[in-house]
Amino acid sequence: MDAFVFFAVLTAALFHALWNAGLKVRISPGIAITLMSVVAGAVALPLPFVFGLPAPASWPYLAASLGIHLFYYIALAEAYRTGDLGQVYPIARGSAPLMTAIGSALLLGESLGALGWGGVVVLTSGVALLSIRGGHALRAFDGRSIGFAFATAATIAAYTLVDGVGGRLSGNAHAYAVMLFILDGLMMVVYGLVRQRSEIVSAFSAGWTLIVGGGVLSLVSYWIAIWAMSVAPIALVAAVRETSVLFAALLGVFLLKEPVMPVRIVAAGLVLTGLVLIRLH
Repeated sequence: MDAFVFFAVLTAALFHALWNAGLKVRISPGIAITLMSVVAGAVALPLPFVFGLPAPASWPYLAASLGIHLFYYIALAEAYRTGDLGQVYPIARGSAPLMTAIGSALLLGESLGALGWGGVVVLTSGVALLSIRGGHALRAFDGRSIGFAFATAATIAAYTLVDGVGGRLSGNAHAYAVMLFILDGLMMVVYGLVRQRSEIVSAFSAGWTLIVGGGVLSLVSYWIAIWAMSVAPIALVAAVRETSVLFAALLGVFLLKEPVMPVRIVAAGLVLTGLVLIRLH
């Protein structure tokens, strides 16, 4: 992977970790994601005048991405409602890059080679370990929570593949990204009014500065990813994006004074090893 693209995606992963850290305020993740999506759409609203519109060939992918994103929001909310964070998050974030790599190989014919596959598998293993915070009693695993966690991972892999191809067909990945944010923001306005009307106003009033900041960071983070997938293998970009979990762990240690556990040191080593293999690809 080209050095500039590699470090751009690492920056996107950092931004992703920062806005996720903002979810530690007393706002439910579902409400926060809805509001941040609306903010991202509002920020993107004037940008088609700068970047223009994506090519017609990419519009079916925009439509598909919106549908997949809606299922992602619903699956994620249900996964967190029926299972514990320590159970759901490792499955959702740890398996998504591997699903994306398999999908890109089977559906798009992308060849990663030994180094690429090795990097994806090692990094994914590290992400899964990093996601396990420990220290809390977990519910017994049940089919419903596991099912929604894997459904979340599948939707992450699906919209990653769809947006990667859509960005390539758009003629301008920036135009595709901007239009996706606008349409996604409009969709989440409707979704919020239908499903969360009584909560979104009070939640925004309670933490609007954090929500606005998170919305901007989420926009920039995925914008970089869409552009990167237009110039680099989608599976490798998806894997490097998951280093957001490593950044989140570091933020937890240095800012929130979370304990440093041996398993997380090993996990960080796996993530870094995976990154080196991907960079050498």
